[in-house]
This record gives sequence, C-alpha cells and structure tokens, in this order.
Amino acid sequence: MTSVIKYMSLMTTCSVFAALISIIWQAFISLKHLNKMTSILTGLLAIESSLKRPLQPPKVAVGYGACTDLLIHATDFLNYTEELVKGVGPEFTVDEVNDRQELLQTFAYYFKNGAAAERIMPNTELFKELIQIAKSRHLDSIQWFLGGNAPLMSTRFHLEGANVLLGARMSKKLRRLVPAEIKIAGDEIPEDDIHLILEYKSGDTWGPFVAPRANRYILHSDRNNPHLNSVEHFDAAVRNFQPRLLVISGLQMMDSYKFAHGVREARLLKVQEQISLQSPTTLQHFEMASYVEIELLQLLRQYVLPYVDSLGMNEQELENLRQVLTKGRTTLATDWNPRVATALDQMRDVFQILAQDYYRNSTGLPHRRLLTRIHVHTLAYQALLTVRDSQWERTQIAAAKAALTAHRHVCQTDMINPESALLILDDSFATTAQNKDTASRIQLNPQQPVPCWNETIVVNDQKSLPIEICVAPVLVCRVAKKTAGAGDNISAAALSQQL
Repeated sequence: MTSVIKYMSLMTTCSVFAALISIIWQAFISLKHLNKMTSILTGLLAIESSLKRPLQPPKVAVGYGACTDLLIHATDFLNYTEELVKGVGPEFTVDEVNDRQELLQTFAYYFKNGAAAERIMPNTELFKELIQIAKSRHLDSIQWFLGGNAPLMSTRFHLEGANVLLGARMSKKLRRLVPAEIKIAGDEIPEDDIHLILEYKSGDTWGPFVAPRANRYILHSDRNNPHLNSVEHFDAAVRNFQPRLLVISGLQMMDSYKFAHGVREARLLKVQEQISLQSPTTLQHFEMASYVEIELLQLLRQYVLPYVDSLGMNEQELENLRQVLTKGRTTLATDWNPRVATALDQMRDVFQILAQDYYRNSTGLPHRRLLTRIHVHTLAYQALLTVRDSQWERTQIAAAKAALTAHRHVCQTDMINPESALLILDDSFATTAQNKDTASRIQLNPQQPVPCWNETIVVNDQKSLPIEICVAPVLVCRVAKKTAGAGDNISAAALSQQL
C-alpha cells in the first residue's frame, strides 16, 4: 500500500510539473509572439513616419456616387433555412438576387468562402422590406454610415492631408456626414440609395457553415448610382480643380443592372472621355470592386483600363480580373488567403497583358496610358507593384501605410495594440510559384518588415519594363469591428503616400 501511495504521489508530482512546464512554455510562446508583433509594428510605424509632407496639399478628385450604408450583423439578421440553401456548390452562380432563396444561397456561398461580395436586388419591394425589417426588429444593433467608394476614399484622402473634390449626388442629410473641407460636385437629391451591409466575424456560424475570416456581403437596389449621374457635374469641376490624382470608383454599381440598350455603353464612354482628356501630369487610379458580369468587365477593359495609371483591388478581384484578361470568364469566390507567390504571379500576369495592350495600340489611341502601378490588399499582406522611374515613388512607405490602415479601420482604432493583432503571413515567402528554379525566398524581418525588390517584366520581343515590388505584413485585427469600406480606406491611404 505504501508503494502505491508513493507511486501515486510521484505521478501527481509529475503531472503538476508537466502542467507547470506547459504553462511556462505557452507563456514563452505568447511573449515571443508579442515581441515579434511589437517589432513589426515599430518597423511599420517608422516607415510610415519617414514621409515628409509636401508644403502644398496634393489635389485629389474622386468619382462617382454615394449612398447610405446600413450595417447589421449578418447571422443575426438572416435566418438559416436548410431547404432554401440547397444547391450551393462550387459552381454556384447568381448574378443578381431576386428573392429570399437567392439571397440565402448567395450569402451562404460567400460566407463559407470568407469572400466579400456585392449584389444587386432588382426586386425593389423585397429590398425595401428587408430594410424595414432591419429598422424595426434590429433597431438596437443596426448602424448607419456614409457609404460608397468615392465618399469613403475622399474622406480618407482628406484625413491624410489632401485637398479633395468628390463627384457625387447626395441628400442634404448625407452631405452632413462628409467633412466640410471636401468640395462636392453634384446636385442635391431628395433620397439616397441605401446599401445593406451584412457583416460577419471570423468563426461566426450560420447553419453548418463557419466563416473562415471576417468579411461582408453587400446588397443594394440602387437607382441613382448605376447611371453615374454625377459624371457631368464632376467633369467641369475637375477641369477647374486640376488634380494631381483622379480616382475612378463605384462602377460596380452598373454590374447586372438592367439598362436600356446602349445606355451603359454611353455612360462608360462619357467616363472614358473624362479620363482620356486629363493632363498627362494628372495620375489616374481605378478602384476595382466585386464584379460578376463578364460583359461589364469587358466594357471596362475597353473604356477604362487603357486610360489609367494605377489599379487597386483585393485578392478576389485580382483573380477575377486575371481570369477575364486571360480566359474571358469570371471567378466568383477564390482563396481568401492566397500565398504571396500566387498573388504576385497574378499581378505580373495582369500587368504584362495590359502593358502588351498598351504597346500594341498606343499609336492609334494617343490618350492611352501605360499601367504603372498595381496595389493588391489581402487580409494577410499588402502587395504593391510599380514601374521604376515612373511617377509613383515611395512604394515601401505606401505598402506600410496600407498595412497599418487595414488594422486601424477594421479594429476602428488609431492606436494599434500588438495584443489585439495576429500575424497570418508566414515567416518567409517565395516571390513566384510559376518557376521554382528562379524563385527567390524572402525572409520576413520584424525589424525591417516591408521587403522590396526589383524585377524586369518582359512585355514583348522588343520591350521589357523594370518594376519594384513591396510586400507589407498586416497586423490582422483579432476582433473585427468594421470590414465594410476597408479596401477604400486602404487604397486611398496608400495612394496618399505616393503623390
């Protein structure tokens, strides 16, 4: 009996000792992680603060459109119904949402893939009913915000010290949400379009589905924005304003909208005329968004892409654009956390194809521009590609600024706490996945967290272009408070550092 007691006592001591070692080890790992996060944050902040502000604030003009965002937690608002979400497989596709079943099916598809989405609901009565349900049954949890790519980007440019002109039609009520210093080109309207923003957090569950990351599903039934009614007001104002940067955004409102024959093409032609006649010293950026209609993407390739210097997009929009350019098709949901090498290869493909288009057609179309900048923002990292010796400078600063803005916006804070962040980016990454023999491997240095390197992209037999690529790790917000508008703020913040 004494031996048994001694044995049990020894086992208890060993168990306690093992538990203690485990606790110490976990504390060591946590401290090591916190030190790493603190080093990366310190490095990003040092890069951000290295920018010397110009004496005169840069002029930035941003179009088109505006709306009111009604934000609500998705899984509280939508009731999961097994019968209605049947048939949501890998090849599921719905361009527009006409009834409750299509709403639940499309939401299920993007929710389980962790992908951002924006869909039109032509059924205006159902859309009004959904808005009324949100206002009546969820009054304590809904939030109202200034919405639309152009107003959100304009506000961020203003916060970063720019002199801003916004092209948008809006109500008197919505105008009060726009900083007073921002000039607005566009007449007053009695009622604003509303966008229903269904937000969800990483790990949220909806029926059998689990969200792999925080994101949002946007539903709208716009009547003003698809027609780009502010273009004419914006046109005259931009000529007088003479901006250093012109930003084109909000064209996704045309996606799947039922226009009369020829109307959409006429409106895009007006956009083309506006951007093609700008001074060569005015940089031009096109902010991508969630597009599913192949016809619209093809029109954008014809009317918009040849006339801009810069493109901004997330990982899903990048793959979608590459698919359109290479295969003439769209992709609904892609990998929500693509490896750096994969995204960089897609960026090179897009850049090379558009550069080939430029050199093939530039003599016949004198107002065409060579694309010299691509910014891709993902949950884990920011990637910027710029042509060396172009008008885009300070690429590393822009990448760092984008990474910091991503955390600040999603966490809704100006002060970044390393304990409220996590790092998804690996400690090292390959520069390409297409040719492993020539691929370099970049080691992430927490003290110098934004690696940059030079490459050369072969456009054709006669032309090669030298480029710079920078990749910045994002300190991902552990508890997302707002994902809607993240891309607009990230893109504008990065652009503001390169003017």
